[in-house]
Amino acid sequence: MKPIPERKFKRVVTALVVLLFPFQGYAVVETPQLPNPGKASMSRDKQIELGFQAASQVYQQMPVLPDSSPETEYIRKLGKRLVTVIPSEYSWPFQFHVIPQKEINAFALPGGPMFVNIGTITAASNEAELAGVMAHEMAHVYMQHSAKQAGKRQTTSTLAGIAGAIVGATTGGAVGSLAQAGIQLGTQGLVMKYSRSDEAQADAVGAIILYKSGYNPQAMADFFNKLAAQGSAGPQFFSDHPNPGNRQAAIQKQIAAWPPETYSSNDAVFKVARQQALGVKAYSAEEIAQGAKANQWAKLNHQNGAIFKPPAEAAISSASLVSPATAEGKAEPIGLQRVLPSSRFVTSDLGPMKIDHPDNWQVIAPEQKGQDLRIAPPAGITRDAVGYGLIMNGLKLKNGQSMSLDQVTAQLVHAMRSGGGDVTPVGDAQPIAVAGAQGRSVDMQSTSPFPDAKGRPQRERDWLVTVTRPKGVVLYFLFIAPQSEFERFRPSYEKMLSSLQFPP
Repeated sequence: MKPIPERKFKRVVTALVVLLFPFQGYAVVETPQLPNPGKASMSRDKQIELGFQAASQVYQQMPVLPDSSPETEYIRKLGKRLVTVIPSEYSWPFQFHVIPQKEINAFALPGGPMFVNIGTITAASNEAELAGVMAHEMAHVYMQHSAKQAGKRQTTSTLAGIAGAIVGATTGGAVGSLAQAGIQLGTQGLVMKYSRSDEAQADAVGAIILYKSGYNPQAMADFFNKLAAQGSAGPQFFSDHPNPGNRQAAIQKQIAAWPPETYSSNDAVFKVARQQALGVKAYSAEEIAQGAKANQWAKLNHQNGAIFKPPAEAAISSASLVSPATAEGKAEPIGLQRVLPSSRFVTSDLGPMKIDHPDNWQVIAPEQKGQDLRIAPPAGITRDAVGYGLIMNGLKLKNGQSMSLDQVTAQLVHAMRSGGGDVTPVGDAQPIAVAGAQGRSVDMQSTSPFPDAKGRPQRERDWLVTVTRPKGVVLYFLFIAPQSEFERFRPSYEKMLSSLQFPP
């Protein structure tokens, strides 16, 4: 099994200045220009990877209209109009999708995937208002807010070392990286969380995008004012996008000095699109949550032809938590005696747990927080994959979200399958007790990074065990060996699992 590479997150001090003073440099210019978005500690490739991993999860957790639907085609044309005003050096591979949900909401993921609810289309009074919502979301991507959040979360964490790697935000693989970036996995799909300063900056930058696209930026303030008027029963949008305060007044102050323009309305096209949207079967948030629990959306989306397709720039391992390795001919056949576990076991204290393991196997701490911890024989590991041994990590559900262990385990299995490497479950998840806690056990097959004795690719057995911990944490353990040799390793793996001790 091959884990996803992670990059270290570092504090970017200059980015904090931009966040704390979102309007500085905007209100005094006559012709508004998009600001330099600054740098994030997360690379461009990593942001694109995370965004499209999250987007693939949306297609599993929520209904999505196919790209060929009139509503999606309209939103895509509108989105492309907005994208054209962004300087190429600061742009991203934006995509535009529509969710048939009644509530008003929209969100854009790192790297560019954007989702707009049907309820947002029908709630807008004109195209400029709808474009204002999309420009606001586009501004979050432009300013790399999620990536900058990830950097701040990483540097302000008080957990470190091996304990931090397993439990510190409990960020394992892609799901952990998404959580670091403020993207939460729950029964209602993917949820973005921004600070008020992020929201103020997205308003400011979004207004510039709107203005340069030929729309009246006042429409953004008008739409947000309309939503705020709904009071405590306001839309889902505000639960994910906290109001920075005096939103309408701030936008009006920002745009007051801008040169007047003859703004386009495109009302005739918008009215047709809005009427079409009113005829779409839409679901409530509660219905979508129930459908997610029943795993019905992936099947429905597939039947409807709503299939997520990352762009060429997003050369990623789609939505994978642990990317299974494929035999690339780099590893040589390995003698079994070099990897067989010793009969003598030793105990390692990893902080949030203790575990016994063969004394000839090493505990290999992650180089960066969020990566997997491994216990394996040195000869059983290639440069970037584990062919013999144990991989462990975990994830943490969003506060207030509820997913059963069966659902979380199913998500993990799906993510591993989506990541490539021909991972195939062997049977269903079965109950298992782990250190007195509730667990699930799933056997899977994939391709080993090590060829067999004759140099041919061979199948691998991957035994996945998940276990619940307090505060929404789920730990997962992946025991690995070639299929033909797995039974020789199983007694040691079972002994390791039964030795687990969690602190009170």
